[in-house]
Amino acid sequence: MTDILIEPKFSTANALIRLLYVARGLRGFGDGFAIIILPAYMTALGYDAIAVGIVATASLLGTALLTLITGWIAPRHDLRPLMMAGACLMAATGVAFPGVEHFVLIALVAFIGTINPSGGDLGVLVPLEHAVLAHSASDERRTQVFARYSLIGALCTAAGSLAASLPDLLVASGSTRLAAFRLMFYGYAALGIVCVTLYRYVPHQRGEERAPQTPLGPSRGTVYKLAALFSIDSFAGGFVAQSLLVLWLFERFDLSLSAAGVFFFWSSTLSAFSYPVAAWIAKRIGLVNTMVFTHIPSSIFLILAAFAPNLYVALGLLLLRSALSQMDVPTRTSYVMAVVTPAERPAAASVTAVPRSLASAVSPAISGALLMTSFAGLPLVVCGTLKIAYDLALLFSFRHIKPPEEQGR
Repeated sequence: MTDILIEPKFSTANALIRLLYVARGLRGFGDGFAIIILPAYMTALGYDAIAVGIVATASLLGTALLTLITGWIAPRHDLRPLMMAGACLMAATGVAFPGVEHFVLIALVAFIGTINPSGGDLGVLVPLEHAVLAHSASDERRTQVFARYSLIGALCTAAGSLAASLPDLLVASGSTRLAAFRLMFYGYAALGIVCVTLYRYVPHQRGEERAPQTPLGPSRGTVYKLAALFSIDSFAGGFVAQSLLVLWLFERFDLSLSAAGVFFFWSSTLSAFSYPVAAWIAKRIGLVNTMVFTHIPSSIFLILAAFAPNLYVALGLLLLRSALSQMDVPTRTSYVMAVVTPAERPAAASVTAVPRSLASAVSPAISGALLMTSFAGLPLVVCGTLKIAYDLALLFSFRHIKPPEEQGR
């Protein structure tokens, strides 16, 4: 197997890690407002919840395909041009959306582009950044590095959620609503261009003379089993993809766009500060236990929110959910990177991400239809129930497979 080798373009691995932190922050800021603007943009064009759900599904399907291709070719190619290409795609997505209004064209841009309606960290750049970060950190620091990576992404996503209120200010200044939305998409494109510039400074990856015959080797069985379980989790999460959760709040409680931006700012902030807490807990009870025993309570809060009698109770329960639901993000990533060989890391990141993306691509369209039933909170109940089943299956299957830093416990 070929280990990933990084040219010493930076004096320390910490410099490379910091650069990826900045890029993650910029992408998170763009995602923060784009995932709120997209359903509002479609609503302004006259589309209903089913149409929004179909576009969300198209986006997640496209993300899955590109992520799979990237993870499969990454072990044999230089990571830097792949990362730059992904950032160029982000810029192209922001330029394309303002120019299309027909439903088919919107769905096509969503399929090819990088806007992720789930609000999670899925996408073509994820397996590449994860591989570089895992190589740059020791076993003891790995979970902490991924926790900070997730923390920065979530904080910047929260700031982006606040920026989603800018169209209201532009409209108050005399702009049309559609023009304000289009300007926000151009801002998303500008962030992609900045990321292209940053990725130019990522050192070249070079492999040994013989590339691995297959992207996955001795860890194939473990990776496939994890991928199957993660797909259940993501299928469940697709029922409350952030774009659809925004729509539920709009229709169930008549929440304003500005109020939605503030709510998702605090939601993302709570999620962000849960990441270092997750790393602290994982050192004491292990990665798998941290994933499971923080996830189950969050699913219970989500189910209760579906039955909330008013907006304040619903938002309170959703905020409690946000404080716990994302603790599995850095711990899950760290665990996957720990239980495979270095040469398998890009493919492992891709193979565990793609089923998640595919599974989450199926449920938004179903959720869009469920939102139009007499009980609009049904998607929340379905999501919470499936997630609890996933947590129990993960605990049963992987509680005895420990990463290097937990050996001997």
